[in-house]
Amino acid sequence: MGNKNKTISFRVSEEKFETLREIAEERDLSLSAVFRDYVDKLVDHNGQIEVVPEHELNGGEESDDDSFPPKVEVPKAFIREHERLELEADHLREQLEEYKRYVTNLRDELDGDEEEVIMLEELDASDEEDSESAYRIGEFEEP
Repeated sequence: MGNKNKTISFRVSEEKFETLREIAEERDLSLSAVFRDYVDKLVDHNGQIEVVPEHELNGGEESDDDSFPPKVEVPKAFIREHERLELEADHLREQLEEYKRYVTNLRDELDGDEEEVIMLEELDASDEEDSESAYRIGEFEEP
């Protein structure tokens, strides 16, 4: 079977909800993403997660190298440009598929029209004969 997403619903106090919303805004995430991350970690560690304040995480000492979770700031302009490029790539893929269908259609038409093939060499030979006879006719008409 496929990997189907399920919805979880529960109630929290308004104060805790606002606190969760602030946490999500600080991390530039949606509330759903915060909960998904939490549930993923809970499942990954078989339900054994302990919530520890950040100042106690490394034994009371703060260091930039060992901080968890690692934090990287990415400018919103970079994210928007990345999304724009993804959309453009999707558009180009669609165009490529359209061109492939067009070429396939042309090839099918070409394969179906083999009876109507005209050889250029035959056309050139008949054109030369017609022009020679027209030229001879023209010579005899002059006085």
